[in-house]
Amino acid sequence: MNSNDLFDDALPATGMQPPVTPPAPPADAQSGDWIPLDQYAERAYLEYAMSVVKGRALPEVADGQKPVQRRILYAMRDMGLVHGAKPVKSARVVGEILGKYHPHGDSSAYEALVRMAQDFTLRYPLIDGQGNFGSRDGDGAAAMRYTEARLTPIAELLLGEIDMGTVDFQPNYDGAFEEPALLPARLPMVLLNGASGIAVGMATEIPPHNLTEVARGCLALLANPELTTRQLMDYIPGPDFPGGGQIITPFDDILAAYEGGRGSVRVRAKWEVEKLARGQWRVIVSELPPGSSAQKVLAEIEEATNPKLKTGKKALTQEQQNLKSLMLSLLDRVRDESDSQNPVRLVFEPKSSRQDPDEFINILLAQTSLEGNASMNLVMIGLDGRPAQKGLKAILSEWIAFRRSTVTRRLKHRLGQVEKRIHILEGRMIAFIHIDEVIRVIRESDEPKPDLMKAFGLSEAQAEDILEIRLRQLARLEGFKLEKELSELREEREGLRHVLDTPDALTRLIRDEIMADTAKYGDQRRSEIKAAERAVLTQTIADEPVTIILSQKGWIRARVGHNVDLSALAFKDGDALHTVVETRTVWSVIVLDNKGRAYTIDPADVPTGRGDGVPVASLVDLQDGAKPAQMISGKDEARFVVAGSGGYGFVAKLSDMAGRVKAGKAFITLDDGESVITPVAVAAHADLTALRLVAAADNGRLLAFPAGELKEMAKGRGLMLMSLEAGESVTAIGLVKGDKALLATVSVRGKVADEKLALAEFDAKRGKKGKLMPKKWTVSAIGDLPSVETD
Repeated sequence: MNSNDLFDDALPATGMQPPVTPPAPPADAQSGDWIPLDQYAERAYLEYAMSVVKGRALPEVADGQKPVQRRILYAMRDMGLVHGAKPVKSARVVGEILGKYHPHGDSSAYEALVRMAQDFTLRYPLIDGQGNFGSRDGDGAAAMRYTEARLTPIAELLLGEIDMGTVDFQPNYDGAFEEPALLPARLPMVLLNGASGIAVGMATEIPPHNLTEVARGCLALLANPELTTRQLMDYIPGPDFPGGGQIITPFDDILAAYEGGRGSVRVRAKWEVEKLARGQWRVIVSELPPGSSAQKVLAEIEEATNPKLKTGKKALTQEQQNLKSLMLSLLDRVRDESDSQNPVRLVFEPKSSRQDPDEFINILLAQTSLEGNASMNLVMIGLDGRPAQKGLKAILSEWIAFRRSTVTRRLKHRLGQVEKRIHILEGRMIAFIHIDEVIRVIRESDEPKPDLMKAFGLSEAQAEDILEIRLRQLARLEGFKLEKELSELREEREGLRHVLDTPDALTRLIRDEIMADTAKYGDQRRSEIKAAERAVLTQTIADEPVTIILSQKGWIRARVGHNVDLSALAFKDGDALHTVVETRTVWSVIVLDNKGRAYTIDPADVPTGRGDGVPVASLVDLQDGAKPAQMISGKDEARFVVAGSGGYGFVAKLSDMAGRVKAGKAFITLDDGESVITPVAVAAHADLTALRLVAAADNGRLLAFPAGELKEMAKGRGLMLMSLEAGESVTAIGLVKGDKALLATVSVRGKVADEKLALAEFDAKRGKKGKLMPKKWTVSAIGDLPSVETD
């Protein structure tokens, strides 16, 4: 159902076809007393919806107030609680509001009053509260019998012209008093303080804005009504929150929200890195985004470092354990040092001064409400009385139209007062000039009023005024005062008529008043607008050394640290060690199966206990018939030479092998019967043109060629490394810097040994067969090879 239809004279369509003929009323029903149940329910619900939408939840575009807020302000002004007056108990104010204007519960009125007094909730508080009015940490206000309230100076922007005929008044709930339908706002308060509310079928979330910027936007739109929203953003670049913070949303996203009336902005806390003695440092947070508080941030850190079991779980999840380990390795202590001088001061001390401050704060931003979204849903009641979602230009345009109306009504009201006063003074001037005759008529007449009107051509009001003035007002000096006042009023009348009859003059008056209010109440922006990437937690665990161990039957386990004593490892019966990789907890582990598919495993998911570990198949979804063949690890940018036993290979980055799905990704293409041989790591920043690639075949042949002839690929079969005959296969490859290579060999008799071999006679072009080695060795590894950096 369209929300606008709620306010049509006729009931809106329900989306169902009405019956051709209404059902007949019961025989005993009185005429006019019977209505079908569905129609009654529809009417009742629409009346309820209209009451909530217009009477409680949504602000007006004209003055930016909901009915309860408008009634609070008007009642307090009526009680004389303007700025400078002595504040009174809030209970007395609430009683006045409930008794005269707002027939609802006292808690709703007091909560609205409290919110209007909170400088951390409203950008420009309208009520000056004395006592405990709550805190940004979620503490509630004291009871209304303990607090006191009066209006702030800026409330004059809403109430200053209330008695100048600017707005309509309507009867209160029982007709005993009158209340204003709107307040004559001199600036668009709907943007300055924003609003939040939930109605029937709609909601509003209007962020606050800076008064100076909004005023400049109004002035620009007054001068050129054809301005676009993009041009208006030169004056109003974005919201301005009471607590400050940094808005990191890109310009185009804010523009889209202002054009369509819906969106969000991302706001993060403001902080600084405070340098301490001996190279130490700490992070000081001084401003928080909306919806956050110091206590909330501390609670989130407590939950991360001391997590509780989830419902139905007997142990912490792996994610909880990882986050706990990360936060404990990152953060030494956190303190809330907020006080009256520093409304927000959170101190974060790192575990080690060697940590990168940017990475430190990025993790805090990603894991806590130090960064968050502020919704924008610019729904309000327009000048036509209908709720609608409005863009920035529409809001300002409607408010300008409302301001033109209020200023025009104010001028006409004043013009009427001036003309009435001129009329009275003109009568007094006649009496002053003909004072003797006036006295004679009054003295001799039984009915002086009609006689005065007849003798001097006076109106009834003039005659009544002459009869009521004191004789001292007819003195010569008073005559001069009369002439001066009459001259000033006639001049003012001409000025008022000129402004009312000249649209440009009316526009100039509105402009001058906006400029004067800006000079009086304007301030600097609190929320900095600087586009930035949102904080993302890319590192979910502490960066620590770890050793991953893979067995021949595909069982995987981890041990903390490097240089693990492999002789102490035990395996299941019939199983043995396959591969050992020294890595770090923040690096990915890649498992290549015997069919060329690559699977990514997080080291944090590998059990570190003293058991046999878990099958690789429990961590990834191996394809049918596949078994783990090789395992490597390193940084994302680390390079490896990968090859199949068929003699083809290429250079690839670890990131090319990594993936997010448990089913892995196709990586190296293998023919039937081929397998993946042990990949060779390329040292960081190594120049492949300065290295040899050495390949050994199972028939005892060896080939060396410039590694620069290799091709870097993301996946595939690669280039031919070594030419093989039918039934032959490559057993090992290696990268060598010098003229000699160290070979891990097995002789025909099964003797294992490391052999040094000069490579000069084995040098050839890529793709050749190579030459036979001095002995018929089976080579399992070729080195010395630089290992992947782990520091």
